[in-house]
Amino acid sequence: MDPAKPDIIKIRKTIRKRIHDLIFAEDTILITLSIVIGFLAGLGAWAFLELINIFRLSWSPWGGYTGFIPGDISSILIPLIPAFGGLLLGPLGAMFPTEAKGHGVPEVMESVVRQGGVLKPRTIFIRGIASAITIGTGGSAGREGPIAQIGAAIGSWIAQVFKMPSNNVRTLLGCGAAGGIAAAFNAPIAGALFALEIVLGDWHITTFTPVIMSSVIATTTSRWLHGGKAIFDVPYYQLVNPVEIVFYIILGLLSGLVALLFIHSMDKFEHFFEKKVPIHPWLKPALGGLLVGFIGLGFPQIFSNGYEPMGKALMGEMVLWVMFSLVFLKIIATSLTLGSGGSGGVFAPALYIGAMLGGAFGTVINMLFPLMTAKPGAYALVGMGAVLAAAAHAPLTNILLLFELTGDYHIILPIMVACIMSTLTIRALSPHSIFSIGLHKKGITIEAGKEVNVLQSLKVKDAMTTKNLEFLPEDMPFGEILRHITLSNHSNFPMINKEGHLAGVISFQEIRKHVFDPDLEQLVIARDLAILAMPTVTPYDNLKDALSRIAYGNIKQLPVVDTKDPKKLVGILTRSDIITAYNRAISRYEDNG
Repeated sequence: MDPAKPDIIKIRKTIRKRIHDLIFAEDTILITLSIVIGFLAGLGAWAFLELINIFRLSWSPWGGYTGFIPGDISSILIPLIPAFGGLLLGPLGAMFPTEAKGHGVPEVMESVVRQGGVLKPRTIFIRGIASAITIGTGGSAGREGPIAQIGAAIGSWIAQVFKMPSNNVRTLLGCGAAGGIAAAFNAPIAGALFALEIVLGDWHITTFTPVIMSSVIATTTSRWLHGGKAIFDVPYYQLVNPVEIVFYIILGLLSGLVALLFIHSMDKFEHFFEKKVPIHPWLKPALGGLLVGFIGLGFPQIFSNGYEPMGKALMGEMVLWVMFSLVFLKIIATSLTLGSGGSGGVFAPALYIGAMLGGAFGTVINMLFPLMTAKPGAYALVGMGAVLAAAAHAPLTNILLLFELTGDYHIILPIMVACIMSTLTIRALSPHSIFSIGLHKKGITIEAGKEVNVLQSLKVKDAMTTKNLEFLPEDMPFGEILRHITLSNHSNFPMINKEGHLAGVISFQEIRKHVFDPDLEQLVIARDLAILAMPTVTPYDNLKDALSRIAYGNIKQLPVVDTKDPKKLVGILTRSDIITAYNRAISRYEDNG
């Protein structure tokens, strides 16, 4: 036997082991799945855009409804088209509110911090159909947010199929979101930064690498299906005079204020339709669509995602008063569409509002200082990025997004200045972005992609005890009360009246005062010892408020009462329950990275 043969065999085994370890390493699997997710996200974006076109082309024999009014269609039909779209959407939104209503990105962010990145696979289809109906019938909304949610749902689904650990589920969801934005805008850098800056808030190399890979593959897939041309054909713009940077700073300030108006308008209209409009929920999207249709009678530029009017503003082909009017009309139209229960994104509307604001501002500045300022289209371009940066609280993503949308580097300095200025302005006035304001109302405070106030994000129903409740009848004699508490681990006991309603709470501190008085055993009953004005909570109160009530009352537990009937006892919440829920949530967040 050749003496060198055992060494050769050993080397072969070592090589095979190294190859096996490389192929099945966690990083390798993540990158491989990110490539698959990027490809599927690109296909999903293409399918979604085709679905929008199907809905547009199906409305009339005159060539379809594309967001602008064909000359030979009767004007009486114009408001009915988005209203009919809302009518189709109503039942879908009522049955699947999380997947069908709103603009999608907040739901993705909530999934990251609350469910470890788990989204239901049905989101892919429901969000696609709902948003295609809304946008295809003229609703004022964008296509990018839904594509991001569709991509995120694809990533989450792939992760669940391969039974990935929770932190990797979250990463692959981010891969899908990045792929969706990258495919929608034909912008791989912006897509990756969107996922890292807004959705995940995680720049670790183990997250960064698969997100970049997914974004690149999704963009490649999109370019293969649609071509690689930039979305907007923008003339050559540059900084004409160094002094002009002052005007862009002013534009950034105005963009921050307009973005704040947009965010609060969206919030107020959603609250109005939810609480103040007394019609069946199925009909609310139809009402919103009808009102948008009436606005479109005079200003058809507000329909759909508005890419064509944006292109005209960038070319300097729109007049001042029209652009100024469209800033506010687009805010109203988008708020009506999404606030009433429509489905679509806010990226394109924010870009649109910024383009019109910048175009109007640039027209005025160019009239006043024609020799030292660029054309109005340059200001429209900068305004696009500034308003979206402020609305999303994400300047870096939008600086690079504008560069990728236009393919023009020459005006990057004004874009950077305006995006930073607009973001600083809105952050000084409001801590919430257009994505986080709705989550804040749910008690979810997100910072850097993670839940900040864990107790505030948890509900009483997540921690309370509902089984084997210990309560005392109001007519129980003192002797029986003593025997009961001797066998119990609790120090407070809800007291129930004859109707079974909560009538007060008996505390061990109160009982202790009389424990050595044998004459009271048959003379005193529970009602004589009870604290009648006792704080309570409902299952849907958050644990932060519950803990404050426990601390304020210097007690160890709270009765939990029914939301609709404050006398009906449904559970007990103790300090121990709160601590257990808190520790469980912290462990989950740490597992999620």
